[in-house]
Amino acid sequence: MEPVTNEQKLEAIGHFPFEGKLMSAEAYGSGHINDTFLLVYQIGVMGQIRVILQRMNKDVFTDPVSLMENITGVTSYLRERIEENGGDPDRETLNVIPAADGKPYYKDSKGDYWRAYKFITDATSYDQVENPEDFYQSAVAFGNFQRLLADYPAGTLHETIKGFHDTRARFEVFKKAVEEDVMGRAASVQKEIQFVLDHKDVADYLCELLEKGEIPLRVTHNDTKLNNIMIDHKTGKGICVIDLDTVMPGLAVHDFGDSIRFGASTAAEDEKDLSKVSCSMELFELYAKGYIEGCGGKLTDKEIELLPMGAKTMTFECGMRFLTDYLQGDTYFKVHREGHNLDRCRTQFKLVEDMEQKWYTMNEIVKKLSSQA
Repeated sequence: MEPVTNEQKLEAIGHFPFEGKLMSAEAYGSGHINDTFLLVYQIGVMGQIRVILQRMNKDVFTDPVSLMENITGVTSYLRERIEENGGDPDRETLNVIPAADGKPYYKDSKGDYWRAYKFITDATSYDQVENPEDFYQSAVAFGNFQRLLADYPAGTLHETIKGFHDTRARFEVFKKAVEEDVMGRAASVQKEIQFVLDHKDVADYLCELLEKGEIPLRVTHNDTKLNNIMIDHKTGKGICVIDLDTVMPGLAVHDFGDSIRFGASTAAEDEKDLSKVSCSMELFELYAKGYIEGCGGKLTDKEIELLPMGAKTMTFECGMRFLTDYLQGDTYFKVHREGHNLDRCRTQFKLVEDMEQKWYTMNEIVKKLSSQA
């Protein structure tokens, strides 16, 4: 997408019913997909009010109207549940500010879509795990998100990115990429290709359980990283789940697994020295404890039992996607060096191998936590 011009930004601002005098409108946050701005308004003697304004990336999210239907449906439902529980709905969920025409978005003269949210005060999101307590708090918050939405009809949500975690379909895309070998890279990565082929059962497993009705379709976040949780300044607790663009029908164990893949790894996602890469059982247990607590009994016994499988599946899927992109010429994930996607793929596969070696331990941890819940 083209960079946002000042004129375009001011056009969007003018089509929302913001009150007061605009003092500043600066770029905000560390997101890579949407363009985010923090607006500061002065309202007479009441002081300053802050608002988040975003231009949605329609290259990634091709149907912004459906995406906003998802967000308004889920956040309205969350407000009701939070109020019932005696919470603060202005801080514990995102709150969409409708445009002047009442729609939850504004389409500008260039055809771009904008939205606005109330700013969540006295809370911060962190890009990196500063301490284990933050990781635990994110687990509780994502679990709580699952608990509050347990009775929401997941099937009514739009798929904002088709087949996002359809691991079986991604396996077929991978095989096609190997066959076509458009960059002539397949010969040099036979070991990695064989790793994927040897793990076809992992690609199929959860998909088959869903088809058989052994695990339920749920409202899932699909980007369960620490930086999508607002941590309260005073209490240090995770109070609000943000970035709801990928909220879709899915599997709770996928959300859990993606957190483990990213947060319980002992190394960076693109670490070249694979001896540094492992899945920390301390962090796995800490996150599982928080997630099960946050879910408050809303997960089925089968879902809890499958938490380790969620971690393994998401890690395998991500590695497979990195390898697919490498074979196709690095067209999806941004790369910053030669072989970057290959390095990323290798860290994920090393994590999968490490999980397989610790499989008994992972399952015993979950059994223990389940019996305590």
